[in-house]
Amino acid sequence: MREREAYVVATTGFVRAVEALAGDPRSDVAEGLLERWREPHRGYHDERHLAEVLSAVEVLGSRPVTVLAAWYHDAVYEGRPGEDEEASARLAEEELAALGVEEREVAEVARLVRSTAAHELPTDGDSDEAVLHDADLWILATPAERFDEYCSDVRREYAHVDDADYRRGRTAVLTPFVTRPRLYATEHAHELWTDAARDNLRRELGRLR
Repeated sequence: MREREAYVVATTGFVRAVEALAGDPRSDVAEGLLERWREPHRGYHDERHLAEVLSAVEVLGSRPVTVLAAWYHDAVYEGRPGEDEEASARLAEEELAALGVEEREVAEVARLVRSTAAHELPTDGDSDEAVLHDADLWILATPAERFDEYCSDVRREYAHVDDADYRRGRTAVLTPFVTRPRLYATEHAHELWTDAARDNLRRELGRLR
């Protein structure tokens, strides 16, 4: 995404979501978040990922809390599963409270951010958690060229890990998405994205072997 396009996203989606929750629509907070997403150590979890998740959230049925959770879900990213999501949730709590968003809504955004740590399938396919879960995993169902870019980008984030360890770790991460009965929680994603996602995953697992 070009810088100007990213700026427009920052000053529209984020600001409008905050405003909808009766908060102070300050664009400088969105811009600060965007700078986090642009950190040079990020390979996949960058502003392109943010834009794709936000687009998927819009397709699946966005609400202000879901939009804000998408903005914050990888706002802190150091390659520490679980710890990054917790740090991102705490950042959301701090910044949204400072913007005057109601405590209940702040807590819900933080809960949604924390829910992305395990990628467990939500039981309610109509929930905000289901929308964010599926949007975060939209990348698995992309056309093969984009999926392969994603795989390469993730590998760059783990450049410090040797090939054998990376293959083992990545295989462990991806295999459950192929083997579990249902990959996506919302009906839209389940019906339209599942087959492509499973095809991509099988192909990548074959390469990892």
